[in-house]
Amino acid sequence: MQQLELTENQGEGIALALAGSEAAALNGTGLVQAVPGPDGRWEVFPCLNKVGAIRVGERDIVVQPKARFSSLLFMLAYAQDQSFSPYEFDGVAEDDLWPAVGETMVRLTERALERGVLRGYVTKEDRLPVVRGRIRISDQFTRHQGIPVPLEVRYAEFSIDTPENRILRAALRRMVSVDRLPAGIARNLHHLQGRLSAAAILTPGAPRPAWSPNRLNERYAPALRLAELILDSIGLTATQGKQPTASFVVNMAAVFEAFVSTALRETLATISTGLTREQYPTYLTYDKRFPIRPDVVHLIRGQARAVYDAKYKLEEKLGDLYQMHAYCTVLGLGTGHLVYAGSKFGPDAANAVVRNAGITIRIHPLDVAVSPSELLEQVRGIAEASLEGALV
Repeated sequence: MQQLELTENQGEGIALALAGSEAAALNGTGLVQAVPGPDGRWEVFPCLNKVGAIRVGERDIVVQPKARFSSLLFMLAYAQDQSFSPYEFDGVAEDDLWPAVGETMVRLTERALERGVLRGYVTKEDRLPVVRGRIRISDQFTRHQGIPVPLEVRYAEFSIDTPENRILRAALRRMVSVDRLPAGIARNLHHLQGRLSAAAILTPGAPRPAWSPNRLNERYAPALRLAELILDSIGLTATQGKQPTASFVVNMAAVFEAFVSTALRETLATISTGLTREQYPTYLTYDKRFPIRPDVVHLIRGQARAVYDAKYKLEEKLGDLYQMHAYCTVLGLGTGHLVYAGSKFGPDAANAVVRNAGITIRIHPLDVAVSPSELLEQVRGIAEASLEGALV
């Protein structure tokens, strides 16, 4: 097995001897791109802003993000569900993709099961020689044509086979398939899966069972949210004659922009009585021919008071300024806020004052290499600075 590591957006590729079919397979993953080199080999580069891990044939390829994997997981999770606590990810010791996911899943599942496996009443349909619950009259006549037994019945059973346990077991099974895990993490995943063995295995492609937070499953909630994230983000592929292996590909630009928008909305709600709108719908011209949608707009008493745009890309600085200038003009604001990943403009980034327009564009570098709790602290600082002096 050949293991290759690349860094997010690295400029130099890795030269590999590939068959045309292998190059096509790599290009189909969405994580890396293989282009013909001058010496007959192929140059393999990471796709723009993509990170993750894949396996193609006998090659295991990882593209490491500039952010910590714990912070990547937190941003991905928080954008989907704001009840994720940063402290659920701050304690991750591993900084490789699969170990970071596996370690977090083990820790949250162990916490969920500390007081035992959750049980609940589950509706079952069965064929029995005696009545239990209610007879399914339609099925009874259709399937048995008047024969009194067996009986098609529906009943409620107090069982481990709940939606919550099915989802947890499915995510644990998905992680067990990953072969880049340290032995200790893999052993813990197997053990936890064994504790949930009475829960049914989810059928691939079937709808996921629904669950809703309540007092009884409250201790399960963090593990369930991560489990759903794993089931949504980690795909399984099978190579001929081998066990299924996992693939994980993330668009960092999409993750960053979704996280910033969500974190700003949640933070602004704690410091202002106004309303925050994501993808705010408005128009550049009076005749409404050119729609625009700023990432985040904060309104107080129906009037726009702050506009934000999140950018992960590493180029087109001037285009970003043009765009924010248009947002401020349309919304009647004297200041706009651009939030960039990392220190794109350095720690001493200067604000951009647009000539003859009375508009200032403030640059806010957001360091994605810090811990999840520090990420949220940075967003809070941006939100507070943007409303400074405003009637909140």
